[in-house]
Amino acid sequence: MATRKALGRGLSALIPPPRVPSEPGSQQAAQPDGGSAAPLYIAIARVAPNPSQPRKHFAEAELSGLAASIREQGVLQPVVVRRRGDGYELIIGERRWRAAQLAGMEEIPSVVLDASDREAVEMALVENVQRADLNPVELAEAFRVLVESEGMTQEEVGRRVGLDRSSVANHLRILELGTEVQQDLIDQRLSLGHAKAILQAPKDQRRMVRDQIVRGGLSVRAAEELCRKIGGSSVASAPRSGPTRDVHVVDLEDKLRKSVQTKVRIVGRRGRGRIELHYFGEAELERLSDLLLSGSR
Repeated sequence: MATRKALGRGLSALIPPPRVPSEPGSQQAAQPDGGSAAPLYIAIARVAPNPSQPRKHFAEAELSGLAASIREQGVLQPVVVRRRGDGYELIIGERRWRAAQLAGMEEIPSVVLDASDREAVEMALVENVQRADLNPVELAEAFRVLVESEGMTQEEVGRRVGLDRSSVANHLRILELGTEVQQDLIDQRLSLGHAKAILQAPKDQRRMVRDQIVRGGLSVRAAEELCRKIGGSSVASAPRSGPTRDVHVVDLEDKLRKSVQTKVRIVGRRGRGRIELHYFGEAELERLSDLLLSGSR
């Protein structure tokens, strides 16, 4: 993944100076400079989470720690909200909002903005990118919203968050992977580099590649080499013009591949031939050897 560039003015480029709307009965937080543009204290019950919030996963331990801090010192940084019906919807600060509820707070300091759906998504995305709070899948989902729902190009998305277009494209490709691999990324069993390597493999081989990476603890470089070999083998073994292969042999190949979790090739006919098992690295050879020899012990 490309190194994230500085975001220039960051959120200040997206969020105008706060205006204090009229909120009967609400308390205003004191401003150090004595200015009038102060956040409001809004009842937490009147604030709803944003369904388009890029961040979907909040660690319980992290929330508990923040809640303990809030009990001692209060919420030091206001959340950003917009009006929705007779209440408010969060734009920025869902982690603080959740922790404030855990801490038993009844009100939360808030800055109220007039923001369109697109602006709300952009502000939430930029804030999370600046904090490096999003996992690769959350980042990819947020990019997809901006591209598909808001009509932005990948280059425009990149400019908004300080990434180049290729980084945005690489994240979007994550969504082509199966849910199990995406969960691995969320749980940090796999990195973005591993995901990019898996995408090099044929679709019907990706589950097998994922299993080998997780089971063998392969580095990104080893995963890339594995996928290159698998890709090369697939090209080399692509069917050529000539007699159609026996469907029973092909079906048996598929069953064996699923059983031993590696590429299997049957050469010959049902009456005579050989079975080829492919392995990639010493650990994989040892695993296959143990599997084959287990019945003779």
